[in-house]
Amino acid sequence: MAPSRPETKKTNPDIAKLLVDAQTQLEVGRLEEAATLAQQALDTTGQGGDFELSAANLLGTIFIESGDLDEARAAFERAVHLDQDGTVDEKIGGGPEKFLLLAQLSEEGGLDTVQWYERGATALRKQIAVLSELRSPTPEQKTSTQEKQHKLGGVLCAVAEVYMTDLSWEPDAESRCETLITEAMLLAPAAPETWQTVANVRISQNRANEAQTALRRSLELWQNLPPNHPDVPEFPTRIALARLLMETELEDEALSVLERLVTDDDTSVEAWYLGGWCLYITGEKQKNTATKPWNEATKDNEEWKGLWKSSRQWLSQCLKLFAMQEYEDERLGEHARELLSSINKEIGEPVEGELDDWEDPSDGENDDDDAEMQG
Repeated sequence: MAPSRPETKKTNPDIAKLLVDAQTQLEVGRLEEAATLAQQALDTTGQGGDFELSAANLLGTIFIESGDLDEARAAFERAVHLDQDGTVDEKIGGGPEKFLLLAQLSEEGGLDTVQWYERGATALRKQIAVLSELRSPTPEQKTSTQEKQHKLGGVLCAVAEVYMTDLSWEPDAESRCETLITEAMLLAPAAPETWQTVANVRISQNRANEAQTALRRSLELWQNLPPNHPDVPEFPTRIALARLLMETELEDEALSVLERLVTDDDTSVEAWYLGGWCLYITGEKQKNTATKPWNEATKDNEEWKGLWKSSRQWLSQCLKLFAMQEYEDERLGEHARELLSSINKEIGEPVEGELDDWEDPSDGENDDDDAEMQG
């Protein structure tokens, strides 16, 4: 009997399928199953295997989603060892993303964070340079160039934020921030996050008017877009925007952002808190104007009381959610209670039903949707 041919190894197709299945499990939120499959793929391909880089990157992403940050760091560091400058094709797990994630995962912060961001920025610059040298780029390649420029702008803004916080003591921190935001404005002028970072830098420089201009530009880029539009910034970015608007005394703009935020997520303690605080500040300004003896035209102005009643409703909703969610930011809760106490002392306790019988900013959106459905 003739010797039989050895069976063709099916290791590679099996590993590829494991990675596809792991990605599918990740997308549907089954993180334990996703991690098991990705780890199996990584173990099977082994060191130097064709799928090691892809498996390490995917495993790191899964660990971030599951909150296992130490394991995520280890996975991405393994990926960095395999693609140290980010020039490996992104289709097989290369590129800048692992550097950017390690910057966010850095336990040391400061210079360590900046160094990871800079490695990611260098990889992005190389990708942009390659695409820019194409004589006849396809529409897809043009889009890819714009996306990478947008991402690079975001990385530069992230580095600037580090220099304004962890590295603010560095003697060249301000000049570095200026250089970073100048390039970011050139690369990603259509990104709201760019102008928020510009505003943050201008605030730190006590250039309030320029900060206001940058914040208005940030807001104008997305405020008229529908809720699910991809250019609407992420929820945390808009929370940060509201804080900056309040810091620069643009309370009307801040409140418009916050009303939209509680429409998008009416369980956000921070959004309700900021809305209540914003209304309190607005009411306080009107109260101070109305009570000035020389300002007879507004002496009887009672509008501030209405603003403080609205503030009380927002703050009460904030504290209700604060208790329900066992929210951890006790300083936020304490400040909300202080504001409520100040309001009640000035205009009296709420009448029965006042806190239940008010117009929730999130109700209007639902009413419009209902009307469209009925129509």
